[in-house]
Amino acid sequence: MKKIIKRTILITLLLALALAVAYFVPSIIKVLNLQKEAIAIVKSSSKSTFMETKTTIVYDAYDEELCQIKNIKDMYYVDFSEIPETLADAFIVMEDHDFYSHKGIDYKAIIRATFVNKQRGEIVQGASTITQQLARNIFLSQEVTWDRKIEEMFIAGEMEKRYSKDQILEFYLNNIYFGNGYYGVEAAAKGYFSKHVSELTLPEQAFIAAIPNGPTKYNPLTNFENTDTRRKLILRKLYDDDYISSMTFYTSYHEEVVLALADNSEVSDSVATYVRHCATESLMEAVGFTFRYNFDSEDDYNSYMDMYDSYYNRYQQMLVGGGYTIYTSIDRDIQDKLQNALDEGLSGYTEVSDEGTYKMQGSATCIDNETGNVVAIVGSRSQDGPSLGLNRAYQSYRQSGSAIKPLSVYLPYFMKGHFPEETMTDEYIPGGPLNADRSYAGEMTLADAIKYSKNTIAWKVYQEVTPQVGINYLMKMGFKKVWYDKDYNAAALGGFTYGVTSEEMAGAFATIANDGMYRKATCIRKIYGPEGKLIRDESERGGRVYSSMTCREMTEVLQTVVNGGGTGGAAAVDGWEIAGKTGSTNSDKDLWFCGYSPYYTTAVWMGYDYPEQIHGGNATTIIFREFMTQIHEGLVHKSFPQAKHNNSGNSGNTNNEPATINPEDNTEYQEPGTDGTTGSANSGTTGATGSGTTGTAGNAGNQGTSGTTASSGNRNDNATMVYPGTDVDTDVSGYQDKDAPVRGDADAGTIQ
Repeated sequence: MKKIIKRTILITLLLALALAVAYFVPSIIKVLNLQKEAIAIVKSSSKSTFMETKTTIVYDAYDEELCQIKNIKDMYYVDFSEIPETLADAFIVMEDHDFYSHKGIDYKAIIRATFVNKQRGEIVQGASTITQQLARNIFLSQEVTWDRKIEEMFIAGEMEKRYSKDQILEFYLNNIYFGNGYYGVEAAAKGYFSKHVSELTLPEQAFIAAIPNGPTKYNPLTNFENTDTRRKLILRKLYDDDYISSMTFYTSYHEEVVLALADNSEVSDSVATYVRHCATESLMEAVGFTFRYNFDSEDDYNSYMDMYDSYYNRYQQMLVGGGYTIYTSIDRDIQDKLQNALDEGLSGYTEVSDEGTYKMQGSATCIDNETGNVVAIVGSRSQDGPSLGLNRAYQSYRQSGSAIKPLSVYLPYFMKGHFPEETMTDEYIPGGPLNADRSYAGEMTLADAIKYSKNTIAWKVYQEVTPQVGINYLMKMGFKKVWYDKDYNAAALGGFTYGVTSEEMAGAFATIANDGMYRKATCIRKIYGPEGKLIRDESERGGRVYSSMTCREMTEVLQTVVNGGGTGGAAAVDGWEIAGKTGSTNSDKDLWFCGYSPYYTTAVWMGYDYPEQIHGGNATTIIFREFMTQIHEGLVHKSFPQAKHNNSGNSGNTNNEPATINPEDNTEYQEPGTDGTTGSANSGTTGATGSGTTGTAGNAGNQGTSGTTASSGNRNDNATMVYPGTDVDTDVSGYQDKDAPVRGDADAGTIQ
């Protein structure tokens, strides 16, 4: 009996061992193969390996080469002896404190990071050494898998055997990404300070060392304060670890850093920056990243942005010099016409900043209504020499004024079953907004309230719609920073905490032109990988936001804004139906025109990077008119589809209408095939509220408080003004004071 038991136990153990071997052996073989592959990779490498690059080719709407995206590390590679010691030290203290003592893998750092991340409940600290980062950037993809991580560790170990520490640091500093197309310390020094890396001062060294940790978050062109804050952190770390003296620390800490940007057309070109941005986000979507626009709190938003920046930086690095083939919708002829129209429209503003950049700036985005694709985008005025490299069309958040009313006030109201022929009373509202001239027209239709941009009626309508629902419509169309305002009534008049971009406004107005179907604004058609495999096709994106009938009736109303004696008469294009809306802020600090024809949608903004009053009138209508006139030459005439009115005059939402998005459903807009992310909106509404800081171009974002907004003061002198009190310029003031009074002033000029 005992023999049987022993035999049974032995057989069981042997079976267990056999199963264990069967289970683990393939994994062990896989690991050994990864090690063998790592040895071969490093053995075949040399210094030239770390100087090689691949070129990404970009094609325009007609499949002709538009530009190339590539890093320039081969042109700016520098030997270790040319790199300031303190610059190398800055990366060591921030990225890999034990760089000179470990063998490629820092096991203490792994244990420390595991402990800290477990305590925080999220990944807040990494454990990759400088050698591992170099291995990943040169030899491996950026995808996050266990196989890649294991191979990365093997390669790092082999590199430590083949190369000296100084060589590894030299390779690393010549390959790390510094944003805006700059790879390596020499390229960064040339790009941001127009000097060799060996000539950088210590404050400048610490400044560029701050960027690679998050090339988006610490982009000097758009987030200078973030970069400078991290610069000071690096200097303190160098001092705390005895790399610099106390005197050097204090003088460097308080020394002001001033950028001296290189004249680099690829960096400052609106098309190149936008293509790179759109392609990066397309690659993120291709791997399943879900874009969010609604958040519960600042912490929720910051957590998302940390994840966004991580993905964005990873896939932008893959894109730049990765050998991709990108097909875009950019039409070079239309692009040139848009740039020229903007330049000509703002040519009267000649004042420049200390850096030599025009103080008066503008942005514009044009979308093909048939495809929803961006065919032209302009982020700044043309000028010789270096510029900020800032594409204001998608990077600058500005107050919208009344240009937002059709999107978040009236269309949501029509979606509830109301219609333009309904009447409301234009009257003084205690604690509410004023009309620009302090006069009121009494009873009027909603159509005329839109036509003459009446603040009082927009305010009343927004109370019925509720801020949560109104803002939710904007979030479903990809507006990135309006979530802050989902409880505040100031958004009824375009008073936002941060604001909107011309790209977002063009995408939203194109949704009206497209019968309520929203398609995320992008210039990407298709992306192919280095091996020729299709990675992303953007042709099938889209989702319904409004019903087609409400959009068609809104189009009829917005045509009267342009051709019926409304505020946008100066934007009229001879021989073509144009629908659109003007917008301006208090004292005309931001001026807009957003409009569309049956063919194209265009949004134009003008203003100062550091907001101040604009004198001379609203040139955006003139820019729009001149541009749209040119691009419609030779096109077959086409009219807008008509709304089907019933006996009461209401186009209504028929049972045959395609299912619309529930305006009170906070599910994030998502492209087909991706997982949505839900963020809830807080319930309840507030009384008269304030706006926030003015979202401005780049680093200028927090200058003063915004008092925003409402519609523009454009007038057609040939038109008869039926109603007095047209909204020119209303100020909803009181950032972080949500009970602040609402006041108005009327400084906007007119322009023909």
